[in-house]
Amino acid sequence: MNALKLDLLIFGGGITGLWTLLRARQARYRVLLLESAALGGVQSIASQGIIHGGTKYALKGGISDSAQAIAAMPGIWRDALAGKGEVDLSAARVLSSHQHLWSSGGISSSLAGVFASKLMRSRVAPVARAQFPPPFDAPDFRGSLYQLQEPVLDTASLMRTLRKQALPVCYQYDPGKLQIDGGKPQIGQLRLEPRRVLLAAGEGNARLLERWGAKRPQMQTRSLHMVMLKGRLPAMYAHCLGASSNPRLTITSYPLEDGEMIWYLGGQLAEEGVTRTPAQQIATAKSELAKLLPWMNFSSMAYSTLEIQRAEVATAGGKRPNDCYLGEEKQLLVAWPTKLAFAPRLADLVLQQLRKDGLKPGEEGLPALSLPHPPPARLPWEQVATWN
Repeated sequence: MNALKLDLLIFGGGITGLWTLLRARQARYRVLLLESAALGGVQSIASQGIIHGGTKYALKGGISDSAQAIAAMPGIWRDALAGKGEVDLSAARVLSSHQHLWSSGGISSSLAGVFASKLMRSRVAPVARAQFPPPFDAPDFRGSLYQLQEPVLDTASLMRTLRKQALPVCYQYDPGKLQIDGGKPQIGQLRLEPRRVLLAAGEGNARLLERWGAKRPQMQTRSLHMVMLKGRLPAMYAHCLGASSNPRLTITSYPLEDGEMIWYLGGQLAEEGVTRTPAQQIATAKSELAKLLPWMNFSSMAYSTLEIQRAEVATAGGKRPNDCYLGEEKQLLVAWPTKLAFAPRLADLVLQQLRKDGLKPGEEGLPALSLPHPPPARLPWEQVATWN
């Protein structure tokens, strides 16, 4: 039986696993990533690609723990997208350099907390009426519009960019063939002997923890019921503000080769839609669009839905964590990013832990393994068989 010694073994090829892998390789650690399905993960590829900077958490005044934790992320990502950051994302496509906040009512009162904050003041600016982009340039739009300096990425392009750099040390494995012997993972005739194991497999972390016989940390999931619509639509990256600090509706767009556009709908619509059937969720989405964008005609659009399970560390009362999470159990490091934007922060935490453990990087390369490389993940709308 062959044995391979590693400094770090990563399970999970979503944004956390890939970003951490590249950072660990830069630090000259012997690191390998195993993915059971496709690189891009499940949650990562299905996200809206928004690089949050915490602005929406400040909408009700003051700066929350969530806003403080995530405030530095857009700058780190922008450096990476410019090719001068800790990871080179210069080949990844930016769908929009900014987003918008809109409301048909008193948006100024909703944004009072943002403007009162020095942290957020530079990120939100009013848009003059003459500069309103579609669809807000319609005469029937009577609300206010603000520009939010937080980019939106093409998640497929992002994952392709990371995959190209990481693929030589990324392998696909069959979870049914994974054995744990004395804390050491074994796949067929290959025995892996890592000094540390990072579980970054999202919802799959729970199953991996069981395989190691670990009872901590506990995981919770929060469901989303996303809506997709397709047709001749303008590009739109915007949050409609409602009564709560969470946007009533979040719309991101994805251009298709035939000239049509995908609108991907999240926000409260997706969170509250988990109790609805797909048909009910589509009907609710149509109703919301008619209320919020009444001057637009959506009659020729095609619709579909996607249910997502967002995995995160369990919290008291099931509340959403304020930050990304990295826990420790035996030789395991267990990670949940909670948001795409937190990947750099989580990778930093992993590297800090490796240094704390006294793991000194080496220079010895890794041999090629007799395992296949994982394919790229597909975007949600590329997996839809039938549109309604």
